[in-house]
Amino acid sequence: MSRFLRPEATQTLARWQGVLVSLGIIALGALILLTSYGLTFWLGCVIAGLGTISLVAAAQRMRFAGGTGGPGVVQIDEGAIGYFGPLGGGVIARSEMTALALDRNGKPAHWVLSQPEQDDVMIPLTAAGADALFDVFAALPGIRTERMLAEMRRKDAGRSILWQRPGTASPHLRLT
Repeated sequence: MSRFLRPEATQTLARWQGVLVSLGIIALGALILLTSYGLTFWLGCVIAGLGTISLVAAAQRMRFAGGTGGPGVVQIDEGAIGYFGPLGGGVIARSEMTALALDRNGKPAHWVLSQPEQDDVMIPLTAAGADALFDVFAALPGIRTERMLAEMRRKDAGRSILWQRPGTASPHLRLT
């Protein structure tokens, strides 16, 4: 199929893939809902509802994509988040994370992952594989994904703490 489409069109379709699939599921549910009655009517309602939930999740995931072409590679393996960059990197366990921040001072902006007794792991938003971090961050207890997405779109410099494990010291007080 890549021979029929320009690379830019393929990238755009890949970016919108989740939204398009969700819209298809909603359309299928609406078709069943409008053309039937009884138990099948309720099945259409359930399919359309699941499609709507999927659409919201796909839209958030699409907004999370920070771009491509940045330095380094992100690798997620069984709860371990690894970043391997040209000038540094590190590995941090999701279960041991104490804070997540977004540092917009650098070019490009960086995720800052904190863990006790370890150096912070700084991951550029544009690193290869950084879009997979959405699922990891969304699983953090009590994180507000809409706030995280809003902070990603801000243009001013600064560091924002997006999530902190309850009962831990504020990460900006640490000496690093």
